[in-house]
Amino acid sequence: MRANNRGGDGMIKRFKSRLLDERIRFARAPRALLICLPLVLAGCAGGGYGYVRDHGYVVPAVDTTTVDQNLLRHEVDWKGKEKPGTIVVNISKRRLYLVQKGHRAISYGVGVARTSAANFRGDAVIGRKEKWPHWTPTASMMAAIPLYRSYAGGMKGGPGNPLGPRALYLYRNGHDTYFRLHGTTEPQTIGHAVSSGCIRLFNQDIIDLYNRVHVGTRVKVIQG
Repeated sequence: MRANNRGGDGMIKRFKSRLLDERIRFARAPRALLICLPLVLAGCAGGGYGYVRDHGYVVPAVDTTTVDQNLLRHEVDWKGKEKPGTIVVNISKRRLYLVQKGHRAISYGVGVARTSAANFRGDAVIGRKEKWPHWTPTASMMAAIPLYRSYAGGMKGGPGNPLGPRALYLYRNGHDTYFRLHGTTEPQTIGHAVSSGCIRLFNQDIIDLYNRVHVGTRVKVIQG
């Protein structure tokens, strides 16, 4: 005896109809809502600090609720004499400023060297830019942190690389100073004196800065 499957067929048709309605509703959703969906999935990280898909990697979102809000990227008044486009790093304030037109600047929170002697000082230019850069610890870094010796041959770019998703290489008189502006695998260290000498930013911030500046950009590092 053949079973009557009309009830089951009806349920399937109703399910497909509801599914189609949901797809149409999603397609008609406001553009702003669709743009915000990744931020919602990333844990409600906003203000440009949500997760980022970049060259096959994922940059994790920053939980901005646990961060000093003044360390987050924002515009400020600028009273210095530097020309627009100049980068100014203030070590004591733990801030990096990208000078803009109209006496304004974009402020980024940074992490600096754990000792004042290890900090870069003076003027330089960005001599090179890299996406997901390769990292090789210097001899002094390996001496200070023996764990780094296992990376004497270098580490390829990726989420576990200490330089993060971007690096801007500081040059002086045509030579690499071995100081960099770069991202970090430790966002909780931004605003503190923790590095071996380089300037670290939130990964979302170094990507933003990378996109705004070019090779040859002037960099000025002051102690305060």
